[in-house]
Amino acid sequence: MKRFGELSQVLDEMSKRKKLIDEGTYGVVIHRYAAAHKVEEAVEFFYKRKEFGLQQELIAFQTLLLSLCRYKHVEAAELLFHNKRSEFRDDIKTWNIILNGWCVLGSLPDAKRFWKVIVASKCIPDIFTYGIFINALSKSGKISTAVKLFRSMSEKGCRPDVAVCNCIIDGLCFKKRIPEALAIFRDMNEMDCSPNVATYNSLIKHLCKIRRLEKVHELFDEMEDRGGDCLPNALTYGYLLKNAKKPEEVDKILERMVKSGCGLLGDTYNLILRLFMDWGDEKRVKDTWNDMERSGLGPDQRSYTIMVHGLYDKGRIEDALSYFTDMVSKGMVAEPRTKLLVDAMNTKLKEGEEVGEMG
Repeated sequence: MKRFGELSQVLDEMSKRKKLIDEGTYGVVIHRYAAAHKVEEAVEFFYKRKEFGLQQELIAFQTLLLSLCRYKHVEAAELLFHNKRSEFRDDIKTWNIILNGWCVLGSLPDAKRFWKVIVASKCIPDIFTYGIFINALSKSGKISTAVKLFRSMSEKGCRPDVAVCNCIIDGLCFKKRIPEALAIFRDMNEMDCSPNVATYNSLIKHLCKIRRLEKVHELFDEMEDRGGDCLPNALTYGYLLKNAKKPEEVDKILERMVKSGCGLLGDTYNLILRLFMDWGDEKRVKDTWNDMERSGLGPDQRSYTIMVHGLYDKGRIEDALSYFTDMVSKGMVAEPRTKLLVDAMNTKLKEGEEVGEMG
């Protein structure tokens, strides 16, 4: 229950006593006003800082803008920013807050407009400014524009970091421009920007999709050789497992996973469970299920869904229904598609019984 009337009374009482309202209190109140979409109240509370014995400083102003943008009041935040610019020193972080607000809101036209305002100002874009805008362009499918901006960074004296490189690489891969992504990946060393596991994962994910498995294994070996931030993680092994074509390949991948010290996740177990179910390897399905139980990482709702649908596909309706019953008894909620399948299986069994009675 939102009791802002009482909050105002409490704040009024606190303001009468010295030093009861500090920066922590200010941050909490601003955040809650913005979350409740009470923009005017949030701005008014900022203006009251002097009454509480607090300075009208830049960090407090940025806190206000950040809260407004977080709850989608970017237009109000930008208007306030322009109105108060003369009162605070020009800080690129303040500009970044508004730019990020438009990007997160998904308004690329406004983000482009504000980017132009930044460039035209006396404030120089930093690595975060570029990162925010490049990410927005990439996510909006404007990867060519993003690459052009990325290429211009060094010319402007701002060296790309691994986060910006990863964004460009992933965007290029998504657009199936993998040779360009690999070229940027190789250029990272010249830019004195070391890749990390996320860099490799982006490449491996998309290379797996087009079955460039030789290149995938080359990159995977390189990750192990580099070590540190490049060591394969559960996501990396997951991409390899999805491309496994037989049980022996799964065993080799899991052996490397264990050897590297990378533990299996619940999602990894479910992926393996699905593979063995699809291959009809009942023993390995049972072994995986038991391993999952021993590890404490499952079975979860996804595990039961795999079993119900997999057993149905193999004509084992009663076994499928047994797993569904077990799932429900554990308080798990079935997906709509699973409920429809179970209804269809029950109807099929009922029709079979009726035909048997007639015979």
